[in-house]
Order: sequence, then structure tokens, then C-alpha cells
Amino acid sequence: MSTESTELPPVAPEVLAEAVENLTPRLRKKLDAATEGCAAGATLAADGAVTLRFGEDALVTLRPGPAGTVTTAEQATCSCLLAPRCLHRAAALGAAPLADAPPEPVAAAGSHEPADPAGPGDSAGSAGSTEPAATVEPADRVGPAEPAEPAPALTAAQLRAAGALWQVAAEALAAGVTAGGAVVQAELLRAAHTARLAGLPRAEAAALRVVRGLRAARERRAGQRLGDLTGAFRELLHTAGLLASGSADPALTGTARRAYAPGGSLQVHGLCREPVLSATGYGGVVTHVLGPDGSRYSVSDVRPGGLARARGAGSASVALGGATLDHAGLARGGLRIVGATVSAEGRLGAGRGVRATPLPGIAWTERPAAALFARPAAEAVAELSADPEGAETALLGCDVTVVGAAGEHLLVRETRPDAPLLRLLPAHPHPELAHTQNLRRIAAYPGIQLRVLGRPDLDRTATLRPLAVGPVPGAEYTLRLPEEWLGRADLGYDRLQGMHFPTGAADPVPLSAAEGPDPLADSPLWRVRRLLETGVAGGRRALAEAARGTSSLAAASYGPLRRAGLTAAADLAAALAAEADRRPRDVFGRLADPSPDGYAWAWLAAATHLAAAERSLIAASWAADPSAVMSASR
Repeated sequence: MSTESTELPPVAPEVLAEAVENLTPRLRKKLDAATEGCAAGATLAADGAVTLRFGEDALVTLRPGPAGTVTTAEQATCSCLLAPRCLHRAAALGAAPLADAPPEPVAAAGSHEPADPAGPGDSAGSAGSTEPAATVEPADRVGPAEPAEPAPALTAAQLRAAGALWQVAAEALAAGVTAGGAVVQAELLRAAHTARLAGLPRAEAAALRVVRGLRAARERRAGQRLGDLTGAFRELLHTAGLLASGSADPALTGTARRAYAPGGSLQVHGLCREPVLSATGYGGVVTHVLGPDGSRYSVSDVRPGGLARARGAGSASVALGGATLDHAGLARGGLRIVGATVSAEGRLGAGRGVRATPLPGIAWTERPAAALFARPAAEAVAELSADPEGAETALLGCDVTVVGAAGEHLLVRETRPDAPLLRLLPAHPHPELAHTQNLRRIAAYPGIQLRVLGRPDLDRTATLRPLAVGPVPGAEYTLRLPEEWLGRADLGYDRLQGMHFPTGAADPVPLSAAEGPDPLADSPLWRVRRLLETGVAGGRRALAEAARGTSSLAAASYGPLRRAGLTAAADLAAALAAEADRRPRDVFGRLADPSPDGYAWAWLAAATHLAAAERSLIAASWAADPSAVMSASR
């Protein structure tokens, strides 16, 4: 059972790290046991404070600031004699969700940006300490951009911070989930805070993802995937390792999310909207909009409130420049924005100088929206595979014919000659949101043709997470949507009914004939993936034991990799197993603890190669030619 509770306010990472650091070694050994289950008895006071009782003599009080986040040590107190260096206070802070980094100062914009909705798979990230009414976020570009200035070289402070983060990340990887308790997590948080102060926001964000993943894995939360934590470790080690080497592109430092500059005037038209639901109790909506030149943006409104707010925010007002429009209207309408303020990533703030007036909406069949559906999905995915970071916010459109349900997937086929079979999954799996119900209803109409707009899931074979659907122009057996919906239904908010579907039946596509091989599942790369995940779950010792002769992961099992032409994967896996099992001795011949540095580099090399190989297989799975999949696996 999770030790986090929605009653506990988010805590700044540096506050928790300091609380753990102040504990004595004896108390640190007791921290994991003290944290477990302590949030169950939390009570909310009338003044907004949260109290947790530990026995008869200790009462911990958390007093979040105006933004609902504990950002200073003084906001967490305990009544015991050892406070503030007590076990109770550290346990209470450790049971609370982690807050995102505080916002950067906003110059001349008068606004702040809400927490990012999480990328695909997460559905939402933790919200930050400042939650504004609305922002506009581009997914590709924002109009004409000025030439970027060359990034400066890394400073000595940045190199030291990156080196320290690499070291604690390597130690956390060697420990694994089983030994990655509160103390290991606090070391990561301390290093992440130092990275932020040194101006390394990307490294800090990667460290926070690892800490959240360790928490979820240790608490065995529903929906937690070991593969997600493996990917988080890979990103953290990759970022910290390159930065610490001093040879990385300075752009790898990342950019501050909330620094704004004047952006001029913009005209945008709605595409669709999607609910946002955070694991840390935040909820809201993101409305995707499109500029006349094809630039994609999104207007987001994410605040505390969880599921209730995620469901209600779809019809909440868009507080951007005084525009009298709600998110439902914006998804099928538009805005002319004057005096926009743009961040380094292209986000627009809802500052005092911003003015916005409503515009009529455009159909998906009109320019520039029609361009999203004009080319084969395989071409768009091939571009996204070359830029995985851009894929997190990218949208993909295609026309498909429904085949039917297969397990958790809705199988469809793109309406192009010799197109591959695609799998549709809910953009958010929460049962109280409309995604899953709508896909189930669509599955009851095999043969129906749909125009789909969604986000490709580059971690799965030929998988799209649809955000909205509409009728295919000129098709007879397709959706029949109300005129006021402007030709699309937002799957997270609009609920499809029988009246929205055609009468009669189309010739269904035989499911047995449609099913094809899954190149990712059929590839022997699963052996490398299991080896890496074994190391993440159980640490260095578990990987070494699993790779010895009596295990299915022994060196002999790398034969299928070599026979499939994956010799690099086999060599890297064997090198990782050998490094994990290396037992150095000191000058007296006694066994010594090996340094985690070499192990971390060996693990990162295998993980990086695996990620590249899987991206190739996934990109090839969208192609119509089966030989592309076979060649991509070699």
C-alpha cells in the first residue's frame, strides 16, 4: 500500500533531503519503517495544516505555504524533544509527495506556468509550487524564432554538481529498488537540489523522476512499471555522465521552464482537449491548439483537485488575456492573442499585458489542421523516433478502419494500401475518465472508419493513444457527430453514444487475418531488457546472481542474440554481467566493495544500446513492409 496520501501537501525535495541528512546513523536505519503507513493517520486542520501523530509524545505538523507546498524547513515541526533532528519529522516529510522545482522568476510577464502535464505514460507530473490560470505551450515551434546564441561552456560549479549527481545515481543503481530506501532517495534529492542551484534543470528533473520511481516501486503502487524506472535511470545516468565528462553539448543542461520574453501576436485554432490527472493530487485540462503555419501549442490549466478537477476543468474558463471562452469552446474555436509572452521552450504566459479575443473554429478537413492527416503515420513516427524528446508532446493524425478489440487494445488498420495493424490504448487509464469507455464503444462497431488524432507511444509496438476522433471525409460507415462538435469528439470528455454511430454493419476485418507479429515481443532483446530490469529491481548483486551459469540469463543465453545478428547487444550484456560479478580485493587480499562507477557505465552502455534498438523496431512496426521490421532487428 502506498504511504503517500492526498491529504499530505507536496514537499520540496531539498526540505526532505535536509531532514534525512540531519538524522543520526541509528535513526536513518529506522526511517523506512517509520515512513511506512504513517500518512494513514494524517488529519487536516481548519487552517490548512496537516498533523501526523507518532505515539503519545510526538505530533508532526506540516503547514504548507500559499501554493499548497512545504518549501521551507520551518513549515514542518515536531513536538518531540529531538526536533527538528527527529525521526518523526523526517518520516512525515518522506511520506508526502515530492513537489516539482519552484518557478523561475518571470520577467515582465506577470504570470507563472502550471506544472507540466507528464509525458506519455505518466499522464501528469507533480505540480509545482505556483499554479496559474492558464498557459499556452507549443509542441513544435512558435512562429519565427530568432537565431539562438551559442550555449556557454559548463561552469566549474556545474561540472562538480554533475559529478556528484553521477556518483549518487550510480550508488542508487547499485543498490536497486530493494535497498533504495529513504536514505538513498534523500542523497539523490540533495544532489538534484545542488544541480538546480548550479543551473542544471534537466539533470534535476531526471533525478526527481528516479526518486518518484523508486518510491512507486517500493510501495508497489498500481500501474507502476519497472520499465519506466529503468528508463528513468538511463536518462539520469546519461545526462549526469555526459555533463560530468565536460565534453557534452551545453544544451544538455536544459532550460528553465518559466523564464518569459515578449512573443508578439499569435492566432491559434483548437484541435482537441484532454484531461490531466497527477499522481500527486493535481488535475486539470490541456487544450491543444494550432497556429496558421502548423505550429502546435497547448493551453493548460492544472491545479490541486485531483480527479474531480480533471473532470470539471474541461468546461472551465480559459483565463488567458480576458478571453470569454471555456476549454470546450477553445477546443472547437480559436483565439487571437496580442502581447504574448514566450518562454525558452515556447510557452506563453497569461500575463497582465496579454489580450485574447475568440475566433471561429476550423474543421479537421481545413488548413492547417488537414496537414496532420495528410501523410502516412509511418513517416511521422520515423521523424519522432529520431527526436524522442519531441515525441513527448507530438500529435499524430491518421484515418483508420476498426478491426476489433484484442485484450486491452483496440486494433485498427490505417486506411492506406498495405498499411500495418495499429493498436489504440486509452490516453489515460483512469476508469472515471471517458477514454476507456469510448474505446470500448468504438470496438463494438468493427469496420467503422475513423479519423484519429493522438500521441504515438514510442515504448510500444505500433501503438497510438488517441485524444480525439472524428468522421472520415467521404466515408459512408463512419461517425455521425453533432454539428456543434465541429467534426470531432474529445475522448477524455465527450462520451460517444449510440446516436453517434452509423446504422447497419460494415464488412468486418477478420481478426485472425489482421493479427501480425509483434517485432518487439518476438525479438531476443527481451533478454537484455530482463537483465537491466533485474539490476534495477535487486541491485548489482541480484544482476550478478541472475547472470551466473545456473540462470536463464547466463552467458550461454546470449546465443540467441548473436544468432539474430544482435552481436553488440550480446557483447554489452556479457560485459555488464561480468562487471556486476567483479569482486575486487584490497592490499591484504580481503574482498572489498566494488566501486559503482564501472558498473554504472556498463549498465548505461547496455541500456542505451537497447533503447536505440527498440526504437528502431518500434518505428519499423509502423511501416507496411515487413522486411523493414526484420532489418531493424539486426
